[in-house]
Amino acid sequence: MSILSKFFGKKEKADLDKGLEKTRSNFLGKLGKAVLGKSRIDDDVLDDIEEILIASDVGVATTVKIIDKLEERVSRDKYFGADELNSFLEEEISQLLSNQNIKNTNDVYMDNAPKPYVIMVVGVNGVGKTTTIGKLAHRFKQEGKNVIIGAGDTFRAAAVEQIDIWGKRIGVPVVKQAQGSDPASVAYDTLQSAIAQNADVVLIDTAGRLHNKVNLMNELTKIRRVMSKLLSDAPHETMLVIDASTGQNAFEQAKQFIAATEVSSLTVTKLDGTAKGGVVIGVSDQFQVPVKYIGVGEQADHLQPFNPQEFVKSFFVGAN
Repeated sequence: MSILSKFFGKKEKADLDKGLEKTRSNFLGKLGKAVLGKSRIDDDVLDDIEEILIASDVGVATTVKIIDKLEERVSRDKYFGADELNSFLEEEISQLLSNQNIKNTNDVYMDNAPKPYVIMVVGVNGVGKTTTIGKLAHRFKQEGKNVIIGAGDTFRAAAVEQIDIWGKRIGVPVVKQAQGSDPASVAYDTLQSAIAQNADVVLIDTAGRLHNKVNLMNELTKIRRVMSKLLSDAPHETMLVIDASTGQNAFEQAKQFIAATEVSSLTVTKLDGTAKGGVVIGVSDQFQVPVKYIGVGEQADHLQPFNPQEFVKSFFVGAN
């Protein structure tokens, strides 16, 4: 059974619908005004749709792809009108997302996953990285996994304390050192402990400072090198956490981290507090990195596996 079918039920659907409420209302409201009174999609409507997609933080490159396909459809079908527009956009966006997420083979629920499966979590301060780690640990533990967290963000004053609180709350051990310690040393101790305890999943936090690219690469490379002394292929996944509410800044963060290290998956947080949910579509398509999880609320179970089809359905719910 896949992770999506395993976890996506009525509650998850309801949480997703509620989490995307601001994005959906903003996007569909603008789209409705653009086509109001129109019997067909003309050049003016195409321009309006392009502006709406960009304003929804879908991103310029991805918006151009969608508009190009829409123009092809309009020119091919003389009577393609406003009634068909939402269905077309839903289908096209779903295809874009599905193409990327099919590529995600780093799934801890796969039967042949390495043990322990090591996830190094990266991202700037304030995006919800530490909270995401706590929620991931909670989800894995609920699945019956033996989880260990490494408090590797040793530079931010409250980071170690924050992740330690999460560990105590959900009953997951946290390996930590004093503030200012070498993050690579924390990662090494965490992995050593995980191997000794036969853990299933290891979550390694990292510093969220806005490094320049060279310093960021050096630090993450060192963490990888140190862990490889114990487990040659660790980390098995590098997860970048970005905050949907930052809009276009999320694209810039993704660009910097992907340039600095090998990012294999994305988690997009805080979708419930913003109308900028289109960023999920844009970053997945533009950077060719699959979105693995999305945050749709504050509770521990509000971090849910990303289901492209259900996301798009929720994005357009009530539109057709």
